[in-house]
Amino acid sequence: MKLLLGKELGRLARWLRILGFDAAYFAGDNLSSLLIQALREERIILSRNHRLTSSSGVKVILIKTGTLKDQIKEVMSKLEIKLDPGMMFRRCILCNARLVDIDKEKIRDRVPEYIFNTQQDFISCPVCKRIYWQGSHWGNVKKILEEASC
Repeated sequence: MKLLLGKELGRLARWLRILGFDAAYFAGDNLSSLLIQALREERIILSRNHRLTSSSGVKVILIKTGTLKDQIKEVMSKLEIKLDPGMMFRRCILCNARLVDIDKEKIRDRVPEYIFNTQQDFISCPVCKRIYWQGSHWGNVKKILEEASC
């Protein structure tokens, strides 16, 4: 499932990426361009903009809640999807690319020494080159999801 989030849902886009969803972000103001991108890439639009409707040939999910926890819950409910823990942390939160495993020795000079010495597994974004590892944020994500009842 491929999603396209409007500019008012940037934080939700990052969180959907953390959860493993292909969640592109549209930062522009032009609704026609948003619709064209959704059509071209076969994406479902998530937006808080009431002017968007599904009548344009694109499925539009109107997000009505304001808090991140409620938005995550609303998306899961409206799209009738369940979280797959095996897919979590497999997309870059910045650019949405699929992350790939990377050999620890290849990133020695790209992460803090403490991280290099205490972590064994690293993943990398092939597009923006960002490096990820399992830090304290994994527990924070689990806590948010429990609070959102996902």
